[in-house]
Amino acid sequence: MALSLAMLGAGCSLKRLAVNRVGDALAGGGTTFAADDDPELVRAAVPFSLKLMESLLAESPRHQGLLLAACSGFTEYAYAFVQQDADELEDQDFTAAEEMRARARRLYLRARNYGLRGLEARHRGLAQALRADARGAVGGATVKDVPFLYWTALSWAAAISLSKDNPDLIAELPQVEAMMDRALALDETFEHGALHTYFITYEMGRSGAAGDPAARARAHFERALALSGGQLAGPLVSYAEAVCVQQQDLKEFTARLRQALAIDPGAKPEWRLANLVMQRRARWLLGRADQLFLRADPPPGN
Repeated sequence: MALSLAMLGAGCSLKRLAVNRVGDALAGGGTTFAADDDPELVRAAVPFSLKLMESLLAESPRHQGLLLAACSGFTEYAYAFVQQDADELEDQDFTAAEEMRARARRLYLRARNYGLRGLEARHRGLAQALRADARGAVGGATVKDVPFLYWTALSWAAAISLSKDNPDLIAELPQVEAMMDRALALDETFEHGALHTYFITYEMGRSGAAGDPAARARAHFERALALSGGQLAGPLVSYAEAVCVQQQDLKEFTARLRQALAIDPGAKPEWRLANLVMQRRARWLLGRADQLFLRADPPPGN
């Protein structure tokens, strides 16, 4: 009997070791998708990878690499292949677009939950502490926590942005703000300026902050450009959509989107997919200029 129990325990340990090995490989394989030049191929392939991550997490629920990969993966998939589709569909079929946005929101919240699990594994009690005192809760976070802080907060913010009819979720925005502010304070260079790119949009609606929102957003925009060497379309598209539209600056809106479209996706293979996705949004935004600006005529040549 004792031998049987020992063998069973050894079998469980071997299974967990195998799961963790596969999890390590899967969590570290994101560059394969990131460098792909075919977004539609990635669209079809990513759901299988995400579900495989979830099956492995069922066996190894505290695997840090898998939790982070699930958080980031569901967030990126929801934005690139669900929310963007909804935005493009809205003018033709508003009801269908709203259904897709509801799906995107669910995916963002799934991502958020994986991120919170990762943070909780690193800092026990953090999820509950966030609800009581968000800034105090993240005060103990270190630079090693920045990836989880960023992706968890990003997915959470994205869900909130699609939940204007959900006051309970909107009320959680201070938690997102505290996490992003802490991540920025710890490592403003993270992912070549990803935090600054987030704040381009966020500063335009941040409540209680001193100074001109557009000036704050512009400072983040310039820093994001510097950290990415001007080779990421994301900051350019975010600035055009969040700042130029609000200020009704059609000239800069057009210039920034043209600048994004001029980036060669092949120049930085590790950023190829991200640039292709954002260039798709740049084209869509240019095509909607007549709806976004009081001036009736859209910019020429789009």
